[in-house]
Amino acid sequence: MIKSFVEIELDATDQKILEILQNEGRISNSDLAKKIHLSAPATHGRVKRLELDGFIRGYVALLDRHKMRCDNLCFIELSLELHKHEKIQQILETITSWPEVLECHNVTGSYDYLLKVAVKNTQALEHFISKKMIPLEGIAKLHTSLVLKEVKATTAIKV
Repeated sequence: MIKSFVEIELDATDQKILEILQNEGRISNSDLAKKIHLSAPATHGRVKRLELDGFIRGYVALLDRHKMRCDNLCFIELSLELHKHEKIQQILETITSWPEVLECHNVTGSYDYLLKVAVKNTQALEHFISKKMIPLEGIAKLHTSLVLKEVKATTAIKV
């Protein structure tokens, strides 16, 4: 069972482990142990505990979207027509199943949800909006912002 983050205290060594793993996810246990000045078994135990406690959710390879030919990154704000739980769940299940949708957030403000979407080009974006988003029953309003330049993109969280 994952404990609540308020129940778990991270000491300086745990914090250092998390900082290193966020930037070097493929570091070997022995190299990690050297960097934090612990034995390899002690380091392995700490990493396993951080995984079990839910601080480390998993390990991924971060792909370059340009090399993957997803040149257009955009944010789509959407408002729902109805706010019935069942219909919202249906809409969210559909939206989150689409591979173009990288992130989906329930937000405050003028819109209900904010999507981060990556597509090949402007034509693919138009197809995504007109053939997937607009026909989706329950969507009241859409607003799309195309990213011209990524100034900062990171997955690292301050520890």
